[in-house]
Amino acid sequence: MGQELPPVAPSVTAELVAALSPRLRKRLDAGIAKLADRPAFRDGDTVRIALDDDTDLELHAPDGAVTGADGIRCGCLLAPDCLHRAAAASAAPVAEETKSEEPEGSSQETTAAAEVPAEPESADAEQVSAALALHAAAAAALEAGADGAGAVLQAELLRAAHTARLAGLHRAAASAVSVVTALRAARAADPTYRLADLVDGLRDVLSVAHRVPHAIGAELAALRGTARQPYRPDGSLRLYGLFSEPVLTASGYAGAVTWTADARGELYQVSDVAPGGAGRAVGAADRAVRLGDTALTHRELSRAGLAVSGATVSPTGRLGAGAGVRAVGASGAGWREEPLDRLWAVPVAEQLTRALNGGHDLLFLEVTLLGTAAEAAGDCLLAGCGGVVLRLTAAHDHPALAHRDNLRLLAAARGATLRVVSRLTPAPHPRARLLATEHPTQSGTRVDVGLDRLQRADLPSAPASPVQAAPGAEEAPVHLLRRRVQQAVSGGRRVLSFPGDAAADARRLSRSGLATAGGLLEELHAAAAERSRDVFGRLLPADPDRFARAWLAAARYTEEMDRALCLAAWAE
Repeated sequence: MGQELPPVAPSVTAELVAALSPRLRKRLDAGIAKLADRPAFRDGDTVRIALDDDTDLELHAPDGAVTGADGIRCGCLLAPDCLHRAAAASAAPVAEETKSEEPEGSSQETTAAAEVPAEPESADAEQVSAALALHAAAAAALEAGADGAGAVLQAELLRAAHTARLAGLHRAAASAVSVVTALRAARAADPTYRLADLVDGLRDVLSVAHRVPHAIGAELAALRGTARQPYRPDGSLRLYGLFSEPVLTASGYAGAVTWTADARGELYQVSDVAPGGAGRAVGAADRAVRLGDTALTHRELSRAGLAVSGATVSPTGRLGAGAGVRAVGASGAGWREEPLDRLWAVPVAEQLTRALNGGHDLLFLEVTLLGTAAEAAGDCLLAGCGGVVLRLTAAHDHPALAHRDNLRLLAAARGATLRVVSRLTPAPHPRARLLATEHPTQSGTRVDVGLDRLQRADLPSAPASPVQAAPGAEEAPVHLLRRRVQQAVSGGRRVLSFPGDAAADARRLSRSGLATAGGLLEELHAAAAERSRDVFGRLLPADPDRFARAWLAAARYTEEMDRALCLAAWAE
């Protein structure tokens, strides 16, 4: 398909798939594959797909996304209940049904969403019903796995997500949409797909859906989430640019985020993310930031400064772009100058604790480049950091972005000591995604790893030889349980229905002092294999609820173990 499709709201996809006859539902995945081979062209707000010489399929997105079923029109004889409309909706990225941007003017209208319910308050009947429906849809997707969760199961999950959003379960709805996005990426062999993202999404959906009927007070508020980020007034700010990173999501959004800091070391982001593809992610760095009247681009702001008055800020540090905000360019500061220098003075242990406990996940590190190590996803850059060997990986693998090429070139600067900004990847060994770095040969120059391209001529000519990394905590027995958790998400319940070496692995976990992990592994296999028979001896369908509960317990356990192992690995 020559032209990217506009995002489609979850409710639209769910409605169009539900309208299909059972016969057409069976053909939906094949219809999506056929549609991908058809030529598509954009004409203003409309993307037109030529089904044949005489028939077109149109997606009309006046505000950047298709928000109603009437926005997808087909000229075939079976329209409007044809396969083409549902296939187009299922092939398109999933649109966000609520914006996280601050509305124009006052931020007061958004603050109500963040109110904590009274301590005795529990979920209402609508929320309980929505949570149960979402749990059932997510359990069905887990039962099938990425290999079997086609467009029909995805549409059911989108329907449940839409219902959950209407009931005020915004966190669960967003997680469910992220699961559908990851499932589509997996089934399309998208190079940006990460199994860990799909595991995280399913774990969060099932966790929230499981707890909502029983939660009260502050726990319920956290499980509900908010429709949009509430912005609060923050007066005047003097900000210093840190770096910019491109944004390119499988859900069809792209752009750039520029990170800044104030004199106290507090972080703020200026964001420009909208529907689009790789071209928008690359080009956003050279567009003016959407804040006040400043003419600075994201690339310029990452090395300059900003004076903001009437600022509004979300809980995560995103600056609002309301009508009352004023901003002008100002001088910046180097990474080794105040106030930015203090970011690297924070102990690594303190940074890790913050990242693992819900704070921002950026790490400000001083590292010595050691070389490269081969991994299944591509070479990673090895760096010494406070007595441990850190694996620095590409933040994004799309070829239009510079991450992978820059990582490869940096390996030539073996022995260089640099300050870097990275994003923590919780793992049983020190691991992070490289976002920005000092230039290895040009003092005072910084490199935004996803946007700026290093030149081979600027780097040492000696090739970097691979370094054999010493085996670390990745070999800890808990990986036996983690592997089963991931296998279930990828291949579904059936891949765990045969015990294989499960008993031996459970015994190994128990001998290593991880008896709980061993018990969870045995229950996961037992839930996958359980099949009852009716009075005639015929096999009954498996119980997806038991399997989902067993999988969730194992997934939550490995999540907490990974956190503990991550802290231990960095402390070695």
